[in-house]
Amino acid sequence: MLLLRSASPSPKTTLTARRPAAGPASRPLFPYQTTARVSLWVSVAVVAVLFGWGAWQRRWIADDGLIVLRTVRNLLAGNGPVFNAGERVEANTSTVWTLLLYAGGWVGGPMRLEYVALVLALVLSVLGMVLVMLGAARLYAPSLQGRRAVLLPAGTLVYLAIPPARDFATSGLENGLVLAYLGLLWWMMVCWSQAPRARPEGPAFTAALAFVAGLSVLVRPELALIGGLALIMMLVAAQGWRRRVLVVAAGGLLPVACEIFRMGYYALLVPGTALAKDAAGDKWAQGMIYLANFNRPYALWVPAVLMCAMGALLVIGRPRPGSTRQLLSPGYGLLARAVHNPAAVVVFMLVSGVLQALYWIRQGGDFMHGRVLLAPLFCLLAPVAVIPVVSPADTTFTRETGYWLTGTVSALWVAIAGWSLWAANSPGMGDDATRVTYSGIVDERRFYAQATGHAHPLTAADYLNYPRMRAIVETLNNTPAGALLLPSGNYTQWDVVPAAPPPRRGTAPSQRSTEKGPHTVFFTNIGMVGMNVGLDVRVIDQIGLANPLAAHTARLKHGRIGHDKNLFPDWAIAEGPFVGVPPYLDPAWVDQARAALQCPATAAVLNSVRAPMTFHRFLSNLLHAYQFTTYRIDRVPLYELIRCGLEVRDGGATGYTGLPATGP
Repeated sequence: MLLLRSASPSPKTTLTARRPAAGPASRPLFPYQTTARVSLWVSVAVVAVLFGWGAWQRRWIADDGLIVLRTVRNLLAGNGPVFNAGERVEANTSTVWTLLLYAGGWVGGPMRLEYVALVLALVLSVLGMVLVMLGAARLYAPSLQGRRAVLLPAGTLVYLAIPPARDFATSGLENGLVLAYLGLLWWMMVCWSQAPRARPEGPAFTAALAFVAGLSVLVRPELALIGGLALIMMLVAAQGWRRRVLVVAAGGLLPVACEIFRMGYYALLVPGTALAKDAAGDKWAQGMIYLANFNRPYALWVPAVLMCAMGALLVIGRPRPGSTRQLLSPGYGLLARAVHNPAAVVVFMLVSGVLQALYWIRQGGDFMHGRVLLAPLFCLLAPVAVIPVVSPADTTFTRETGYWLTGTVSALWVAIAGWSLWAANSPGMGDDATRVTYSGIVDERRFYAQATGHAHPLTAADYLNYPRMRAIVETLNNTPAGALLLPSGNYTQWDVVPAAPPPRRGTAPSQRSTEKGPHTVFFTNIGMVGMNVGLDVRVIDQIGLANPLAAHTARLKHGRIGHDKNLFPDWAIAEGPFVGVPPYLDPAWVDQARAALQCPATAAVLNSVRAPMTFHRFLSNLLHAYQFTTYRIDRVPLYELIRCGLEVRDGGATGYTGLPATGP
């Protein structure tokens, strides 16, 4: 779709594409003249340096990034891929990102995991930008042979100019991995699309591409929309049943194996984060608010219009396909021809970007400004990551038309560069960047930089300056016998519910005094908490990322996006082993919660992730994974007793809500 017509020797043949002098098997990787080749690598180097430097200037590790590192700590300690030892909860969305950090932590040895995450994220982010540019350059290669042209960055300028793109190039999250994955898949798909016209791809390349496409669901679950579509295209274009079996095996074996592991180990069909956020639900109105919040500070409609105009001009100059059609294998059917060509791959990438955007808008977006719309934007910009500006004398039209075409493309590129310079220095969300307003969306990096007092919060220790964090460490040290810590209205202290004393069982008093009791911290920001306490401390939240009980509650209709589950602290006390109730909680509600935990179906769900992992347990979880995934409880203990058909006890104080009387 974006390929340009080759030059012709006379005005009478301006619409006839010229055949390459060399045969298809001898076609080089980038068959450009020196000017085009040099301009490509200069563009790649400039973009890589600018993006890397911009990301480094905004380096940080998010609280959600620290959540991943807590799981990695448990892996390195031999506790398995869990957030809390002894409780099989999948608190991370990206399987590949978790394994990469685990490998980096193992190789890095004494290096802090935060720095491992920082380096990996930054390197992968820059790699993704390089790969997407090389993929676009490969797209134009056949039509630029023997023509004077300059390859300039275009879509990549738009992407790196957007502040959230540089924010989440680090952050400790999997955004950098997503960029590298999308860049690699795009480059490989372009190579695949040109294979019938250059040299047929061998089984090794087919297997590699299918493997990369199948890996999508393990990079992020929603990327299965992209990887799955790529596999479908490969199956349609495959010649013979052996090649189709190869595509299915290479693309499906690892994802299927990982899904079986998830079902048997975590007793779920989806990642725990998807259960906590009810990824099957929809919040279209909130999604449109999120889209507007992303567009407004940077006027993203401007580059959208400019890029559409740029694409239209490139389409006008595309070559006629007749000169290459005969190079296809005679066995290719009409449908195979339709999907196994560069234009189809461009459509594939554009459709993938639209599908990703629609998925996230349907989900309601996110609470982090711009984060989840970066991948869709990256897909939409991939075909124009770099653009060719062809010499007027080498266009397929008359010299006058050639000058007009080249001049217009050049003017559009200057406009894109000008917008990029303006957007790169945009104030973003402005005064609302660090305030949780009605939309629930904040500039996460600026929020934590302000809350911690560090311009670049990188380590868990940097987050000790976050409200309540230092008080956690002090309170844990002051309660050696064990306790449940609940957040109070005072940022410098925690409400303590003591742990029940363990049975004596003949232990000597001197030995009992040195034993450390069980500790549990109940708080929203489980990343900074989990990385600042020992792995022997259970860290749970009310929204269900690390709390299997909260994860199985229903999504609140008008809750803050990404935080729209809210389990009352009564349940944390009821799970025990803790005695006493803070004055702002009703003991009757705690008793009702204890009774509700005896519901057979609820007990089965909790037992699936807390019972020792045996072959029988794995098989049972595998068979009941769908049932456990769809199971929901009521967060109000009284209503949960009614739902489960258990004995209803006294409702307690009138008007009680289960929330602290004075909170933040």
